[in-house]
Amino acid sequence: MRILVLGAGGVGGYFGGRLIEKGEDVTFLVRANRKKQLEEKGLIIRSLHGDFSFQPNLITTEDPAEIFDIILFSTKSYHLENAIKDVKPFVGNQTVIIPLLNGIAHLNPLKLAFGEDQVIGGLCFIETTLNKDGEVVQTSKAARLVFGEFLGKETDRIRRITAVFNGTKADFVQSKQIERDMWHKYLFITVMSGVTSLMRAPIGPIRESEGGRVTIRELFEECNNIMRAYSAPISDNIVDEHMRSIDALGYDMKSSLQRDMEKGSQVEGDHLQGYLLELAKKKDMSAKLLEIVYQNIKVYQKMKQDRFKQDNTKSEHLSV
Repeated sequence: MRILVLGAGGVGGYFGGRLIEKGEDVTFLVRANRKKQLEEKGLIIRSLHGDFSFQPNLITTEDPAEIFDIILFSTKSYHLENAIKDVKPFVGNQTVIIPLLNGIAHLNPLKLAFGEDQVIGGLCFIETTLNKDGEVVQTSKAARLVFGEFLGKETDRIRRITAVFNGTKADFVQSKQIERDMWHKYLFITVMSGVTSLMRAPIGPIRESEGGRVTIRELFEECNNIMRAYSAPISDNIVDEHMRSIDALGYDMKSSLQRDMEKGSQVEGDHLQGYLLELAKKKDMSAKLLEIVYQNIKVYQKMKQDRFKQDNTKSEHLSV
């Protein structure tokens, strides 16, 4: 099967690279600058599971359209609208879209754009980033991509996809309860990214500070209650399970949202904490901790916007 990976960043570069390492037919849809960088240096993966470097097949939106069997949607949520436009020429009637975005809010836009039958469920667990040289650096043991048909259907196409994904150095796992898995991941990443970005610290110091675990658990409970108000298919003991996962994380583990803040990049707060707060407001539910977490993100976004305006003003003055 022909696979198109949207982007060659930390997530797409890693999972796409592992499929190429196995011998699968993978192409990366990238921006012109990233294409130039990869043509010059190749795509390099530095990982606990083994390093791998190769010269990838690359296309941009300017290249002639061709149809792919699978598209891994490994973009950030704030790029979703443009990414849908970029991908459309490469989607045929039988193309399967597998989204790897955090959260839930992206599902409806994808289904509206490509049709409900062509979008299946997906998520990933991985700590990865691009270093200053554009290399994919994967820094923890977890490197898992979960996918599956909605409603747990067992179809011919999911069997073919599973066969393609099997046998790599990453864990590609077919799920019969992908909706539940996506909501569970949404709950976990909302809290994990929320507390680490709020405290400006890895999970270890937060978890082990006085009152740290209590704060984490209370935020889990708030988010859990909102999701249950919308009949999300989550397990009864999910908060306990997620607290055990928090305890098992490495002391220096950071969320991707926190890392993006540290770089001064855009963040996914609107897609994660913001979307969940919208759901809470529709049910007139209180979520004080989640509001504080989201306010922190909005302050960061405001400061980033102000810096952008200041830089533009300085540029205008210099050009006069």
